[in-house]
Amino acid sequence: MKVVVIGGGAGGLTVASNIRKYDENAEITVVTTDSHVAYSPCAIPYVLGGEIGSFEDIIMHEPEDYKEKGINIITESKVTKILSDDNKVEYITKENGNDVKKTAEYDYLVIATGGASFIPPVDGVDLEGVFKVRTIEDGEKIKEWAKKSSKVVVIGAGAIGLETGCELKELGLDVTVTEMLPQILPRSLDPDMAVKVQDYMEKEGVKVVLGKPVEKLIGEERVEKVAVGEELIDADMVIMATGVRPRISLASEAGCKIGRWAVEVNDKMQTSIPNIYAVGDCVEVHDAITGQNTLSPFGTTAVRQGKVAAKNIAGKTASFRPVLNSVVSKIGKLELGAVGLSETAGDLSGIPIVAGRSSALTRARYYPGCKPIDIKLICNREGTIVGCQIIAMETVAERVDTMSIVISKQVKCDELVSMEFAYAPPVSMVVDPVVLAAEDACEKLKNFKN
Repeated sequence: MKVVVIGGGAGGLTVASNIRKYDENAEITVVTTDSHVAYSPCAIPYVLGGEIGSFEDIIMHEPEDYKEKGINIITESKVTKILSDDNKVEYITKENGNDVKKTAEYDYLVIATGGASFIPPVDGVDLEGVFKVRTIEDGEKIKEWAKKSSKVVVIGAGAIGLETGCELKELGLDVTVTEMLPQILPRSLDPDMAVKVQDYMEKEGVKVVLGKPVEKLIGEERVEKVAVGEELIDADMVIMATGVRPRISLASEAGCKIGRWAVEVNDKMQTSIPNIYAVGDCVEVHDAITGQNTLSPFGTTAVRQGKVAAKNIAGKTASFRPVLNSVVSKIGKLELGAVGLSETAGDLSGIPIVAGRSSALTRARYYPGCKPIDIKLICNREGTIVGCQIIAMETVAERVDTMSIVISKQVKCDELVSMEFAYAPPVSMVVDPVVLAAEDACEKLKNFKN
């Protein structure tokens, strides 16, 4: 069996590694444009701020490591065409410094082309000092340029933009974050929770400008100012954290069915062409709450999809479940997380919801080092929990994971209130803050029903 994988990110490499686990004779080839493989782009901000020592530290495996397993990884090479009728791909690679056109035949093809940074079409994005945050090479350029910079504007207030902004602030730079929408973290948090993160950032000295689009970047050869609405902000460095778009052109040209945003796949990760699979940021998935198609651009999703695709290619059976899109981030010293439906998304989807809230502590109130924690619990009018948002200085990821299970099992608020939680003063309150939020939701549901 010959398998070709396009893309050397989390999804593509998971497919390759797991096929090898199930089939020791498969001929596996991975073609990637990157010079590095097996690293997490999510770690790049923390290298910039010095919390991780170097970019080399975030590379978990080299191509030679895969070669020992019989997986051939072709780096710095680009697939230019999928010939689906002939079961082969055309790609361009380097040999002796020259571009060479080659082909690779397959029995099964996996498209793991990921996403590309979206750069808005404004004047000045090609000036020196303007960067995106997607690859190790991007991170290396940012780190070098930051040494000769003093004022940075981060365009885009999603998790990567905020993480990068806070890490550059740690280096002593004057940081301004701009967002065209009226809140930060619009995909993850409701406005009432997002403002708590914004307050933290502003106390840390990061300026935040909301509700104004970037009009243009200004400068001769290198960026000097950013026009945001009617305001001109001084900048000798700009980070374009304006989101990611699925890379779908190869799949589309090959004849794979494209959905609203990305490649359509079934629960086996199979495209409309039976021997072509797709995983990662380039595919659409189903939302577990609304049932609608959505995107899930997370490494955890790509890995799970890669395992499912590998099993099905190897002749086994596996299905990919609808997603809750759980997310967690650390911005400066503040942790935040969310899973499932937000109040805003519920309104947009026409799902009436009730929100329970708690402001509590991460440990017993008398225990040294206890920290505030804010929780927003989202449930539908039947009392079933459908979402949760958490902000604290610690223990956010653990609680988000707990709530992911709770939502997956369709637990109701009154059931969560009666569940057993562990307690010890150094690590928790006697009544968990999640339970307090569920109790608040139960009271509001009573008022709603009355």
